[in-house]
Amino acid sequence: MTRHWDIFCKVVDNFGDIGVAWRLARMLASEHGIEVRLWVDDLAALSRIWPATSTGMKQQRVAGVDVRLWSKPFPATVPGDVVIETFQCALPDSFVIAMAAKPVAPCWINLDYLSAEDWVAGCHRLPSPHPRLPLTKHFYFPGFDPNTGGLLHERGLEDQRLAFVDDASAQAAFWAQHGLGLPQDDELRVSLFCYGDAPVPELFEIWAAGKTPLTALVPEGAAAERMRARLASGTSAAGWIERGAARFKVIPFTDQVGFDRLLWACDVNFVRGEDSFVRAHWARRPFVWNIYPQGENTHWIKMHAFLDRYTADLDDAHADAVRHLWRVWNGIVRPAELQQAWEDFIAGRGAIARHAERWAARLAEQDDLATGLVNFCAGVGKCRVTQEPGISP
Repeated sequence: MTRHWDIFCKVVDNFGDIGVAWRLARMLASEHGIEVRLWVDDLAALSRIWPATSTGMKQQRVAGVDVRLWSKPFPATVPGDVVIETFQCALPDSFVIAMAAKPVAPCWINLDYLSAEDWVAGCHRLPSPHPRLPLTKHFYFPGFDPNTGGLLHERGLEDQRLAFVDDASAQAAFWAQHGLGLPQDDELRVSLFCYGDAPVPELFEIWAAGKTPLTALVPEGAAAERMRARLASGTSAAGWIERGAARFKVIPFTDQVGFDRLLWACDVNFVRGEDSFVRAHWARRPFVWNIYPQGENTHWIKMHAFLDRYTADLDDAHADAVRHLWRVWNGIVRPAELQQAWEDFIAGRGAIARHAERWAARLAEQDDLATGLVNFCAGVGKCRVTQEPGISP
């Protein structure tokens, strides 16, 4: 059984990459008893989602994980039994050489980006021999069906969610942190976490002109700054921007545990990137995904592949409502259609919410990503021992 793992993460998308790497590291340590060493090049990003992290320490123990600053030059290090490079981050050359020098080479994993595209299942677990060294890297893809690596899903997560949503006092305490009481019967509560190019001010104007009272909470970031700049004239002394039926407030960036509670508490969640996208599934609420933009709009292909899977069990009207709003939100359809897209989505919110429950329950039946990795790496280790009977793992 492999007990020492190295995980490498370069922070590219602010919080998505480190969010996945950190969640995986914690799950491996707490649920599988593995000694995890997490190498990250931006401790400040990690500290935003896990405040116990010190940005001034090159080595520290955080939540059972050995957190190391990925610095240059890279320090001399003995690699663990398993080495994971997240999102094609490319390991330091000296570390790769050290991997090849071990009596038994580590199980080397490239943990790739999450995708619902059809080709993923065919590439999942494929080996890639190193061109010069006696090492083999395996590609490991998260995904939405049993032929892929699954999703990160902590043990007991659904029990924690149910305990929260069934406890009015816990919800009251959560809302009180943001200066709010429990929602009114006819009020919508929305979380809004997206990239700066999403049509946030336009959506707020639609909310303001509507008949349904709506409260939006927006974590600090580019979208919040755009909203402030557009609507600053309506800011109240308490920090709220209020207009018509809607009110909006920027809230402090929260850690991963607090973000889950935000998603559980709200009626609709706007999420972005990869980590918050996955958490929206487990929240079992209607959600809208702002996918990370890529050159030549290749991200739209990825989004449509997911929509094809996600809406397959919805009736045509509700599937169209989901697809339309997501397409407008991601710039595929002109912003002028945003009002109709939002109205159709909210009109079908009940059916979409029931679908979100069924979808999450189905996904939870699969092995989670951490468990799948543990089982796969254990199998690779047995193959290495079989091929080299004179070497002890």
